[in-house]
Amino acid sequence: MNAWIEELSTGLLRSPDADAAFALVLSTARKLGFDYCAYGLRLPLPVSKPRVFLLNNYPPEWVRQYEEAGYLAIDPTVLHGRRTQAPIVWTDSLFANAREMWDAARSFGLTVGWAQSSFDANGVVGMLTLARSGQAMTESELRDGEPNMRYLVSASHYALSRALSSDMQKGPAVLLTARETEILKWLADGMTSKEVSDLLHISFDTVNFHVKNAITKLGAANKTGAVARAILLGLLG
Repeated sequence: MNAWIEELSTGLLRSPDADAAFALVLSTARKLGFDYCAYGLRLPLPVSKPRVFLLNNYPPEWVRQYEEAGYLAIDPTVLHGRRTQAPIVWTDSLFANAREMWDAARSFGLTVGWAQSSFDANGVVGMLTLARSGQAMTESELRDGEPNMRYLVSASHYALSRALSSDMQKGPAVLLTARETEILKWLADGMTSKEVSDLLHISFDTVNFHVKNAITKLGAANKTGAVARAILLGLLG
């Protein structure tokens, strides 16, 4: 397991509350090259007015303007995140229909950003945004850094959703098989499913079978989420 992943996961497990967990997520975001970090959580209930929690280190005046202007309802990153878990990079075209908001954000130094949502089996939607001022994201940065950014999304969602919603802390214990655990360990070390297949001398379909079972047991949305949750639950030892 990569050292920084182990450090992050151990820290999140020991965090006494959401603020402490977010501080660790922010510290990791800075190591990945970002000045700002924001995490939003949307609970499925009550249906008429779902509860929303927001944690960030944005400039206070920007937070105030964002809330007072009702930007949450028109924020294109949020609208995107409610539909899909595909990551998105801030661009002028993305904010074409929210130009006032985009201009205001940039006036506070929020000029470069990346965001990704995380859905889980409980109907909870979380979104992590990483932002900075200055240098735009390059293709090489996305290629090399996005796997780590995606892991941070999954880990932060699991830890912060549990801290922010007591209902998330209830549920049966997760019991992974020895093979599921073994495969997730290799995936945590950065291997692809094909590489795991070759290493363990089992078919690619068999690897995916075990991964899908683990995803279901862990209530995750994808492979990365399953790995993150298994680590945070201490299932990979």
